Amino acid sequence: MPVISRKGSQMPESPIRKLVPFAENAKKNGIHVYHLNIGQPDIKTPQVALDAVKNNSIETLSYARSEGSEEYRIKLSKYYQNNNINVTEKDIIVTTGGSEALLFAMGSITDPGDEIIIPEPFYANYNGFSTASGVKVVPVISTIENNFALPKIEEFEKLITAKTKAILICNPGNPTGYLYTKEEIEKLKAIVLKHDLFLIADEVYREFAYDGLQHTSVMQIEGLEKNAIVIDSVSKRYSMCGARIGCIVSKNEEFINTALKFAQARLSPPTYALIASEAALDTPQSYFDEVIEEYVDRRNTLISELEKIDGVRVAKPKGAFYCVAELPVNDTDKFAQWILEKFNYKNQTVMVAPASGFYSTNGEGKNQVRIAYVLNKKDLITAVEILKEALKVYPN
Repeated sequence: MPVISRKGSQMPESPIRKLVPFAENAKKNGIHVYHLNIGQPDIKTPQVALDAVKNNSIETLSYARSEGSEEYRIKLSKYYQNNNINVTEKDIIVTTGGSEALLFAMGSITDPGDEIIIPEPFYANYNGFSTASGVKVVPVISTIENNFALPKIEEFEKLITAKTKAILICNPGNPTGYLYTKEEIEKLKAIVLKHDLFLIADEVYREFAYDGLQHTSVMQIEGLEKNAIVIDSVSKRYSMCGARIGCIVSKNEEFINTALKFAQARLSPPTYALIASEAALDTPQSYFDEVIEEYVDRRNTLISELEKIDGVRVAKPKGAFYCVAELPVNDTDKFAQWILEKFNYKNQTVMVAPASGFYSTNGEGKNQVRIAYVLNKKDLITAVEILKEALKVYPN
């Protein structure tokens, strides 16, 4: 019998998607499922992006350029310039989602067996991307006790070896919602310059910074021009997850030229999605003002309701639209399956993402879940009420 590759066998399941069959079975049994498990915003996509696809006059749906159309990259560079990120279209490669951007970045800077240091918990698919690239993730643990702030630089120093090629952060963070300060980015600058490493920043939630705080991009830090790589995407910014358009941004010309070869190998990003993404850049600031106000309300509602449950501890996010909560259970993988498979409250249940999949350290996050506050406030209150009732009767 043919043998599956070791890489394929080691490829991790998505902690977000592996529970889908249980949610679908619940729905088939007439139970309403509140989805707190996935970062799919319910916010409407900007009409200007939808209209650009509906109203175009394309007669032949041809390949785009491998790096993305020049028109889109020029317009995108102006978006970055408006955010105090001084780049041109030559510093940008358009990718099929932020996921492909990460794969291209890892492929361009690492060889099999090399290492990337990542503060955990981190976006679960970093584990998958690293496995696919033959890269070893070296975690440095941040904790709920200090709201998942950047671990001490001394903890990073302990982990750096001859195999270390980069430090990867998500800012604001998925799954924690933590927003790194400029001072924390400066500390990372010092260590990557000292050890000649890349600093990769996944900044797909850039717009979602709350409480009067400002997002600091690694591309804004003077002296990091050859070390900084930004991963970005339209998915969350414009509620366009299905477009699958992202990009890599860097002032390091050698890195961009290398990543372009990966882009050429997969031919091009999708043409219609490029059209929609270019149009989305005309979205007025009022759209973001309304969206951010809505997410702040949702965050405050969710945290307030969770804190009313005995035994639950939650970190307060400063950005994105996720939070990590500790539950009074031993294993949230089992709990997340049980609440879908064997529990309902008034013919309703909830779907959460077990947090263990957002760690690479075995045993970490076993009593935590990630909750995405992508539902309206009324539904969030109901979902937390269901969670509270479930915890009262959960056998473990």
